Amino acid sequence: MAGEADGPFKGLLVPILLPEKCYDQLFVQWDLLHVPCLKILLSKGLGLGIVAGSLLVKLPQVFKLLGAKSAEGLSLQSVMLELVALTGTVVYSITNNFPFSSWGEALFLTLQTVAICFLVMHYRGETVKGVAFLACYAMVLLALLSPLTPLAVVTLLQASNVPAVVVGKLLQAATNYRNGHTGQLSAITVFMLFGGSLARIFTSVQETGDPLMAGVFVVSSLCNGLIAAQVLFYWNAKAPHKQKKEQ
Repeated sequence: MAGEADGPFKGLLVPILLPEKCYDQLFVQWDLLHVPCLKILLSKGLGLGIVAGSLLVKLPQVFKLLGAKSAEGLSLQSVMLELVALTGTVVYSITNNFPFSSWGEALFLTLQTVAICFLVMHYRGETVKGVAFLACYAMVLLALLSPLTPLAVVTLLQASNVPAVVVGKLLQAATNYRNGHTGQLSAITVFMLFGGSLARIFTSVQETGDPLMAGVFVVSSLCNGLIAAQVLFYWNAKAPHKQKKEQ
């Protein structure tokens, strides 16, 4: 039986989803109700699923901007603050050697958010400013990842995620309320971010045990939930200029 358990199935699970001790517990001893190992399996599976899904989370938003050739309804300040929060998570996680499955989506979301920042500037007629932003951001990121950056600075950046997330999402919520619609905000992206942040509360507690990481995702879930609620509330609302064209 042990020889069969050591087949290709084990190669897929160990160590990606389970430590060898838990693999033996679940699939050699067939103790399928072993709660600690089941928590690890669930957390790793959710984490890797979130990371994989993050490759696509903000692409609907990018494509919506490209298709409309407009950034109407998007708050640049909100997107920038979200970028600050994502960057803090990436730098903090790399510095603390957290498992990639516990934070990997932040890396891919960061790249997509940088693209959205540039597109918002570009469609506002500020392309040169957008290019300068890309160059400055790259330099800041390299500086933060440098061994010369003190751990206290990295921790402070991660701690600043909470106010950055709250203020950023409230700015977007205020923009939606003021406009009476959500403009070019992608509903798919909003709901995927909401679901991902909820799942991350569990995985961050399970995989990192870091209360700062977990706290950021709790706040992020509440704020993403607010934007998701607005998307539903303004679902049939249209931008004024579109309404005029249809009259």
